[in-house]
Amino acid sequence: MTALNAEFLDRALVVARDAAAAAADVIRHHYARGVNVETKSDATPVTIADREAEIAIKNVLRAAFPDHAFYGEEFGREGAGDYLWLIDPIDGTKAFVRGYPMFSTQIALMHRGELVLGVSSAPWYGETAWARRGGGAWLDGKPIRVSAAREFDAGTAISIGNVKTLTRDARWAVLGELIRRSGRIRGYGDFLHYHLLASGRIDLVIESDVNILDIAALAVIVREAGGVFSDLDGREPTLDTTSVLAGTSELHAQALALFESVRI
Repeated sequence: MTALNAEFLDRALVVARDAAAAAADVIRHHYARGVNVETKSDATPVTIADREAEIAIKNVLRAAFPDHAFYGEEFGREGAGDYLWLIDPIDGTKAFVRGYPMFSTQIALMHRGELVLGVSSAPWYGETAWARRGGGAWLDGKPIRVSAAREFDAGTAISIGNVKTLTRDARWAVLGELIRRSGRIRGYGDFLHYHLLASGRIDLVIESDVNILDIAALAVIVREAGGVFSDLDGREPTLDTTSVLAGTSELHAQALALFESVRI
């Protein structure tokens, strides 16, 4: 683990929250008025709100940390060095353009490959979560913690997000077993089920089709709330991560063992 000064992390977290607030102003403006939608080369939608929000975020971050690098959803990689800001200005653009509030701004800082802080701001839904390494996790200014769930039983709540890839192999049967052993299955999706996990209101999140920009900040928040966050193979999040298994330490370990048992 790389040694980082807590004072630096606190300052960086304040700046990241300011950047998320700047993006929120842009997003609220466009959400209230509506925007034209374009389709990117990967067939996903993009709007002027996405681009302007990313610019607003970078302006705040760059003013405080001019030597840091950026990896944004809309403008890609800029710069190089030990510090890399991961930015998704509107995670959930499809929700944004359809007019329902399940979208958020995701900002994380990676230092030499390690995620060290994250801010998850959902301006229209009305909540913001944040964390920095060693500082605990917070939701709207209140400390949060994962649940005490230790076994899959009638009290267990699981949330799934994007799981299209999971349907194609034996892991789909594992998900079915976990559902049968649990009391409630939901698909809160996007930022929301990670906020619910970190604050102890659900117990496990499973996704097979994500981008690191979608979940980098949320990984820090869940971990600082006492949870475990990996991909479906149990690996640490990296720039190449495409899946998530996150939950309480006990449920994560049990679910991971089941997924490993069918790995091909």
